[in-house]
Amino acid sequence: MHLLIQLSKTFFLILILLYVWEAYAYFRKKTENGRKKVLRRQIVVIMMMVVFGFAMIYVHDPDIQVLILGGSVAAFFAAVLILYRIFYRKASMMLVNHMLMLLGIGFIMITRLDFDKARKQFLIAAAAYLAAFLIPVIIRKLTFLQNLSLVYAVVGLLALSAVFVLAAISGGAKLSLTVGGISIQFSEIVKITLVFFLASYLYQDRSFKRVTIATVVAAIHVILLVLSTDLGSAAVFFVAYLVMIYAATGKPVYPLAALGGGSLAAVGAYFVFNHVKNRVIAWRDPFAVYDGAGYQVVQGLFGIGAGGWFGTGLGEGSPASIPVAAKDYIFAAICEEFGGIFGICLILLCMSLFLLIIDLAFEIRKPFYRLIALGLGSEYAFQVFLTIGGVTKFIPLTGITLPLVSYGGSSVMSTIIMLAIVQGLYMLREDEEAAIEKD
Repeated sequence: MHLLIQLSKTFFLILILLYVWEAYAYFRKKTENGRKKVLRRQIVVIMMMVVFGFAMIYVHDPDIQVLILGGSVAAFFAAVLILYRIFYRKASMMLVNHMLMLLGIGFIMITRLDFDKARKQFLIAAAAYLAAFLIPVIIRKLTFLQNLSLVYAVVGLLALSAVFVLAAISGGAKLSLTVGGISIQFSEIVKITLVFFLASYLYQDRSFKRVTIATVVAAIHVILLVLSTDLGSAAVFFVAYLVMIYAATGKPVYPLAALGGGSLAAVGAYFVFNHVKNRVIAWRDPFAVYDGAGYQVVQGLFGIGAGGWFGTGLGEGSPASIPVAAKDYIFAAICEEFGGIFGICLILLCMSLFLLIIDLAFEIRKPFYRLIALGLGSEYAFQVFLTIGGVTKFIPLTGITLPLVSYGGSSVMSTIIMLAIVQGLYMLREDEEAAIEKD
């Protein structure tokens, strides 16, 4: 058993290293055939990761349900890959591979922590993918989406207002509403509507008046989140606004002024909200408040330290000792059992996904779609930064999830939809290039 654990640690590490190597090698490939070979090797790695991960969980917990779930995940991944190749020949298969790899790592770790949560996460992800499969067609065909700025603003503000007024406090914040027994975190949906609002409102008219109105609407979004003490989402919204306002206008004075105002608001939040103050105190010296606000931070650091570079082995650590390890602290759980090198590779994988989106943003020609790509890409990257930065005590903890990896139905659903939108943008870019070559 000990030999199997040691071999599994090495095998998982080799798999993630190979995958990340291929992810960055993809950018260097100049020919279509070379890129296809990279994609095929990545698919092999993804499937091996899923199969071997669930097999190791079964070794520690011989429950046939674990193998059924693992087989379902592998079948789901195979179906996604086949469907994209049949219906979306112009899609970015590297983007699909990254989505599946991150989902796979998440499914394995969540199953290790809580089988029921993993099964629920899988069902939500599968349902989200089925719903999102039509989104690339919608993005490519429905050109009137760029004229719905008022709709995006109203939907976003109503959703956040409903959470602020009706949601119950959980973990010191108002995060979600329960509808028909299903908990929905509306901020995950509004992440998308805010980006579409800013893009549709600014892609043609970048006058001072338009920028001011866009700023006010974005500020109301952020204020509602701050009042709900959903600080992680507020920060993500704010960064998306900064990136998009600069990309739209090209004037650094706007984001710098907003950054100054945001900094003052952050200081004010520290003195107004005890929830914020406690998290800052826990960040500065978690050991001093170990019995209270610092407990989660310390346990997460202990977990990362216990894993070292190579991890304790899947099933051999104690990630359950970390509060809400399956959600915002899943990175610590992964580092404990898979190791620090695996964690670094996971960060590099997230960076590669971000680079794919940014590469698309700089190549697509239509301003509306370029702004959407930049907004969604910045939201994804900053959410990764907030999650991992909080877990490693680089920044104060915000309680936000690691996209596609952490447990959270609303989070995984919104991220899958965001990536489906990016796929639609990618295919639009391919259409643009085909039209240019034809002319």
